[in-house]
Amino acid sequence: MTWLLVVIVFAVALLGEAEHWRSSRRWMGSRPGRSGNGTAIVVLGYRNRGTRANIINRWRVRAGLRSCQPGPDPSRLVLCGGAVGGSVAEAELMACYARESCGYAGELITEVGSRSTWENVRNAIPIIEHADRIKIVSNSLHAERARCYLWQHRPDLADRLEQIGRASCRERV
Repeated sequence: MTWLLVVIVFAVALLGEAEHWRSSRRWMGSRPGRSGNGTAIVVLGYRNRGTRANIINRWRVRAGLRSCQPGPDPSRLVLCGGAVGGSVAEAELMACYARESCGYAGELITEVGSRSTWENVRNAIPIIEHADRIKIVSNSLHAERARCYLWQHRPDLADRLEQIGRASCRERV
């Protein structure tokens, strides 16, 4: 009986991991990136009740920083999220964390008016529309939903979507 329970738990965990893996690869673009206008890395906020970035938002910022492209084409970090769970916008809390705790000195834009994933995507469009490549950072299922929304809003931009990467983007002063 114990072995059966272990097998069931293992199977459920394996199925969950498989779904997250699939989700991280769906709704990507097919247009190869040009060069010159760089990459827009859109980090979606998570409900934050305090005056410091919570653990989820800190994780997402670090993932966004790892996704920046080193080299001649600049990366732009776009932090999205309004004051949904507290008095300070999620984007502002994440920006503070990126600058002060992670030492990020590159281009950073905050979008503080959105209150949902749909609004995150809609409000980020004017900020990201000139980028050659677009990456959306969140957990895999949430990022997939945002990519799907971008396909609904602007298929021309969604065709520039790429997977987040492991490259380092430590642009320190």
